[in-house]
Amino acid sequence: MSKIIIYTDGAARGNPGPGGYGIVMKAGQHRKELSEGFRKTTNNRMELLAVIVALETLKFENSNVEIYTDSKYVSDAVEKGWLFDWEKKQFKKKKNPDLWIRFLKIYRKHYVKFHWIKGHANIPENERCDQLAVEASKESKLLIDEVYENNNDSGLF
Repeated sequence: MSKIIIYTDGAARGNPGPGGYGIVMKAGQHRKELSEGFRKTTNNRMELLAVIVALETLKFENSNVEIYTDSKYVSDAVEKGWLFDWEKKQFKKKKNPDLWIRFLKIYRKHYVKFHWIKGHANIPENERCDQLAVEASKESKLLIDEVYENNNDSGLF
């Protein structure tokens, strides 16, 4: 099976505020773009949700995936192993536990390598993801990030 290349980006206007994510997926000659907007969320939630949605979109388990993101929050958490320590401690005092738990479920079904890239550095796919994320955050009908909106006062989001 060929390698799947995924670019992701998240955005929030106000942080928290209206937000969105953008995804560009490439495998061989195939290319797919995805995006979605939310009425109130954070940049980090959108960065992480972009990766989750991209991985959940894959049709076959055990896919060989390379993810390019400008989010150190996401890439470092995985590549530096912090996430697995957080998991052992049941995400105590960590932000976005709902998304990290969802991420781990899908992450473990594939072979995933993260690459951090500098944002706004004229990398076409990253620029496209940014555009998709910002446009999604401006849609007239935005989804509700229910976990965030219902738990924002807990300090976990």
